[in-house]
Amino acid sequence: MAIGSRCNETNPVFVGIYTIVLTGILLSLFFIVSTLYSSGIGFLPFSPSTLGNNSSTEERIETTSEPENMYNRPIWKVPTERKMPSLEKFKLTKEMVEYRAKDNVIIVTFGNYAFMDFILNWVKHLTDLHVSNLLVGAMDTKLLGALYYKGVPVFDMESNMITEDAGWGSPTFHKMGREKVFLINAMLPFGFELLMCDTDMVWIKNPLPYIARFPDADILTSSDQVIPTVTDDSLEVWQDVSGAYNIGIFHWRPTESSKKLAKEWKELLLSDEKIWDQSGFNDLVHKVLGPSVKESNGLVYSYDGSLKLGILPASIFCSGHTYFVQGMYKQLWLEPYAVHTTFQYGGTEGKRHRLREALLFFDSPSYYDSPGGYMSFKPNIPKSLLLGGAHTVESHFNLVNYQLKQIRTALAVASLLKRTLIMPAIWCRLDRMWFGHPGIMEGTLTPQPFLCPMDHVFEVNTMLKDFPEKEFGPQIGFREYSFVKNPLVPKNVKESVLEVEICERNSPKCSSQNFTQKHTYGFLHFPKNATQQDLVQVFSKYKDFKIIQFSSMQDLFQGFSDPESEGKFRKRVKRYVGIWCCVMNKTPGHIYYDMYWDEKAGWKPDPPQTRLDDHPPWA
Repeated sequence: MAIGSRCNETNPVFVGIYTIVLTGILLSLFFIVSTLYSSGIGFLPFSPSTLGNNSSTEERIETTSEPENMYNRPIWKVPTERKMPSLEKFKLTKEMVEYRAKDNVIIVTFGNYAFMDFILNWVKHLTDLHVSNLLVGAMDTKLLGALYYKGVPVFDMESNMITEDAGWGSPTFHKMGREKVFLINAMLPFGFELLMCDTDMVWIKNPLPYIARFPDADILTSSDQVIPTVTDDSLEVWQDVSGAYNIGIFHWRPTESSKKLAKEWKELLLSDEKIWDQSGFNDLVHKVLGPSVKESNGLVYSYDGSLKLGILPASIFCSGHTYFVQGMYKQLWLEPYAVHTTFQYGGTEGKRHRLREALLFFDSPSYYDSPGGYMSFKPNIPKSLLLGGAHTVESHFNLVNYQLKQIRTALAVASLLKRTLIMPAIWCRLDRMWFGHPGIMEGTLTPQPFLCPMDHVFEVNTMLKDFPEKEFGPQIGFREYSFVKNPLVPKNVKESVLEVEICERNSPKCSSQNFTQKHTYGFLHFPKNATQQDLVQVFSKYKDFKIIQFSSMQDLFQGFSDPESEGKFRKRVKRYVGIWCCVMNKTPGHIYYDMYWDEKAGWKPDPPQTRLDDHPPWA
């Protein structure tokens, strides 16, 4: 009997029951989908429209004519099934790698849920380069599910790792490093070449053709080398490398020598939980170092005398120093392949901010269109501070302090106008390290002065902390200096600008009534030494402008109208600045930046004189 005729014959009572049951099923499905999205699975760090012209929304891999499944599905293609496959399906197997590998090479990173945005950024950069032979290891099931429902090829590392950020040097950080060693040992027997990466690095150019130039190498590793040993794209001259080999980017071929090293490395770490994975690797490969492998373009015998090792050039497989500070690739007219966010001072937040400054990080659409709008200013720096005289500790602090005073005013104005501050680029004369040095490291290509990363001066991670408003005043949002240049910032934001010319109060043309507008651009005169009431009253009229750009911050703002607001603001921003490090042959050798240096008569940039003096100015 047909289904339609059976329905016609059904008792009305049963029709009501069927309706209730169907409604319950639909509500259950809605609840499941809502749960997935509320747990973060539905969050996209970038909209499909921002994938750009460099890649299709679904990056396809070369496969056989097999039907599509969770292993060969194109990257970014979201699975349609409501129920997530069992954890058993996500176990790392040779067959899983086989589906993703291309030319017998697989590119792998791994992490926990705290690094999900870094992982998505890592994948996005590779797919933009039309590289799809990649896999991501999930150290917790929250990340596993989130990546799966974004169409990212993922496997379960069965690590049972916490989902929070593991700070550098913490026991959890070291545990994550050891997982890398276990993973290498698990994957090499599969017979594929393995390009292993940390999640806090970014691919800028397809590295596989470069790696293929060295078919005899058992291992190619990046390094912390900051002095160039070559001026082209050759491997580093191994005899001249003084920096540690950095295991954030390294390529393994499944040779007997590399498998032997991986096994001994694993055993070494298991024998002593205090050994850092990178230190263990360096110790092992340096057991034997030399001679050069004949006719090998820079390879060297290492470890047991049979392993052929190559050191990737730090000019194009960049560290946080050679890329963000020296800009070594620019000075040598080379094209960088990668940047690893090492040599920085703001934790995970500092790494993210550096990538944002370099336009190498894909954020969610809301990041590029803050509801309250943005505020920026044109910094004013006298030539004498920037270029005059010798580069000394004194001249460095004179330059930075001059900028700090302007930024302090900008933070106050942004707080009053409830806008997000677009930070200015910061100029430095001296580099920052974690040990004493003569200003810049000898032999490097660090220019003086140079645009220094924000974390050289500011505590980026502290600025993002959720301090209680009752004690510290309202949170002050900020963006990187390159924000407006980012192609992901919507056109309606970039083109909605109110330019504000700061002028002398008694000047005939200096009136906030003197406003002109053409299309989405506006122009306004505004007098110096404004009160809190002046700022709020005038600029509340221009809330529709996405960006307010001031011509200067010098002498713009008299200060908060009430002592309580002033006190809260001071308490907040005093914590925003960090240290410069370090004076040579002095312990301690670091010097604290002071947001209110100008209020202290005779202030000088000196290291703490005693251990009791060694604390931030606000402490």
